[in-house]
Amino acid sequence: MADRPRKPQSVAPGTGAAPASRAPPAADVKPARVVRRIPAGSVSSAASTRSAAGPSPAPARPAAASSEAPQAGVRISKLMAERGLCSRRNADDYIARGWVFVDGRRVSELGTRADPSAVIVLDKQAQACQQSRMTILLHKPMGYVSGQPEPGFTPAVTLIQPENQLCTPDTPAFHPSCLKGLAPAGRLDIDSTGLLVLTQDGRVARHLIGQDSSVDKEYLVRVEGQLDGKGLALLNHGLSLDERPLKPAKVEWLNDDQLRFVLREGRKRQIRRMCELVGLRVRGLKRVRIGAVRLADLPLGQWRFLRPDEVF
Repeated sequence: MADRPRKPQSVAPGTGAAPASRAPPAADVKPARVVRRIPAGSVSSAASTRSAAGPSPAPARPAAASSEAPQAGVRISKLMAERGLCSRRNADDYIARGWVFVDGRRVSELGTRADPSAVIVLDKQAQACQQSRMTILLHKPMGYVSGQPEPGFTPAVTLIQPENQLCTPDTPAFHPSCLKGLAPAGRLDIDSTGLLVLTQDGRVARHLIGQDSSVDKEYLVRVEGQLDGKGLALLNHGLSLDERPLKPAKVEWLNDDQLRFVLREGRKRQIRRMCELVGLRVRGLKRVRIGAVRLADLPLGQWRFLRPDEVF
């Protein structure tokens, strides 16, 4: 049977003739979006174009400016540490507890800053907490490490036990809480003896081993070898360790084989290395004083509490 002739499609007046046949648009092809050129300054035209073109992505927001200007001044915890009121860690604890007053105002928010000249006062509770922190003097024997334990060796803090305490009638009783947070304030070599300070008080540690510490440490050193005047002068000033010059020291002969050293720094094995540089070998080393606190008659291997009248 012959194909039935197709009925011509009607065309709206003024649109021109329709094509004889039109293939349906592919399903995955979208009609092109028409964009009209908008005259400059035409707000209504721009709005209509946005409407025709569909929603446009929101413009990127500029970074929100801080609602508060950066605080001026210095962190209160840093000021407290610099003034020797306590360590920075303890300062943060006191601030969080509300035990710190700055220019008469209680401060309880960590990170708060203040003018470097601000008046900082500790609450009575903070002062009581500080007074309860123990500082211990130990006559360290050879064979014990002063700091972190090394394989095969024992840390000196293990000697802080009641049976090793030097007691007097007014001596506080030992309690296990004395060991909590107890740490050496300075080093003393494993093959050296003498005065070692262990403390729970960050103020004491900072005073003795802080970067700006100027506390004298006195040592008696037995040596062997020959030392002339030039070598003795170098021990007092002029030597370097690890490519860094040493601070001036005070070194003098006590007798034929014993030198007295007074230092204001504590490099690793400093005295032994200083002696090697001038041709001496150390046979024995004992620390007898730190600041104004002396080892005195504290027996080897025993310890005692720092007395209230003693200040480094």
